[in-house]
Amino acid sequence: MNVAIIPARGGSKRIPRKNIREFCGKPMIAWSIEAAKASSCFDHVIVSTDDQEIAQISESYGAEIPFIRPNELSTDLIGTIPVIHHAVEWSNKNIGVVRAVCCLYPTAPFVEAEDLRKGLKALLESGADYAFSVTRYGHPIQRAIRITSKGRIQMLEPLNFNRRSQDLQEAWHDAGQFYWGKAQAWLDQKPLFTEDSVPVVLPRHAAQDIDTMEDWKMVEMLFMAKHIKLSGQQADHTKITR
Repeated sequence: MNVAIIPARGGSKRIPRKNIREFCGKPMIAWSIEAAKASSCFDHVIVSTDDQEIAQISESYGAEIPFIRPNELSTDLIGTIPVIHHAVEWSNKNIGVVRAVCCLYPTAPFVEAEDLRKGLKALLESGADYAFSVTRYGHPIQRAIRITSKGRIQMLEPLNFNRRSQDLQEAWHDAGQFYWGKAQAWLDQKPLFTEDSVPVVLPRHAAQDIDTMEDWKMVEMLFMAKHIKLSGQQADHTKITR
């Protein structure tokens, strides 16, 4: 069976209660739960949380809360992989043998059901341990600069100053949406960023870190603009097909 695991602890500090704060009319986590269910990829959509309010809201949107995450896996210092390892281990013992697992972040409102389906297909067809969302850097990272302790500018790679952007190798980064993996890879706690992973390419607007309220407001505006555009396209399509 295939399982979605949404890791959502209650101790967010930079944006308090971020996982269930209202985002464009719904608790933030609801967008991830609904995308997972709409994808039809999963036998179970599980939220791993240590927080009763998150658990209640998640259940109201159709997720399962079959366990409460242990305290030792709910601190600021715990990474994602041990949390998913725990959930997979619990599922194997209590629900049934898990084949593929998708770690889906609760703060990924741009996640699409179709992209989750593409991720599963990439995992199965490639034979890789993981398939996860990536997107392009908007600018060549080889021409990055830093600000020195004296408040001056310094290139990280000065030799690239005179090289044309089109001659520099394209670079990608983790889009922070979802991570499909073989159940055994999660159980073995294998690292993600290796040649045993394959990419699921997303547009740049879909990769949004939400760490401050300024980020939150900007992402809400992007999200609303996207849905207004989609609504307009659907309306135009209806007119054409009548």
